[in-house]
Amino acid sequence: MKLSAPKSVTFIIALVLAVLGILASQGIIIARSGWAVGLLVAGFVVLAIGNMVKGL
Repeated sequence: MKLSAPKSVTFIIALVLAVLGILASQGIIIARSGWAVGLLVAGFVVLAIGNMVKGL
């Protein structure tokens, strides 16, 4: 399997999800604090798929 760098948009989406997960885990975003781990995992999954799928 060859890996490729993700596009900027994919990276930014993954980064936003990860930052939201971190903020939620710290209690800064109280409305989504139950989703903190899910947001972090979603950010990682988006980034991983962006690396594995060419052109994404």
